Amino acid sequence: MKFTKEHEWLRVEGDLIVVGITEHAAEALGDVVFVELPEAGTQVAAGDEVSVIESVKAASDILAPVEGEIVEVNGALSDNPGLVNEDPLGGAWFFKLKVDDLGVIDQFMDEDEYKDFIG
Repeated sequence: MKFTKEHEWLRVEGDLIVVGITEHAAEALGDVVFVELPEAGTQVAAGDEVSVIESVKAASDILAPVEGEIVEVNGALSDNPGLVNEDPLGGAWFFKLKVDDLGVIDQFMDEDEYKDFIG
């Protein structure tokens, strides 16, 4: 698993990159009440706003960490946005990206680097 400075996690699953938010981000947001997901088939560039999370505290954008095509979204989050708080590193993934080169995730932080980053 790799981590971005925007508090997203990335995990390679087969030939896809799965994207979610970290436990740190979920705790900072508080109780999540709404998740807006992108459409499957959407082409994204690194840094594009892809999803929106709304909590009782704030709204936050989820950015595409890398360029690719969104091939699957987690519809369970639309029905149960609280899953983000319950299982941020597992069942609460947001979308899956098809990329040209899976090695692109090597540019992101590993778990120890991320822990240092969040202090």
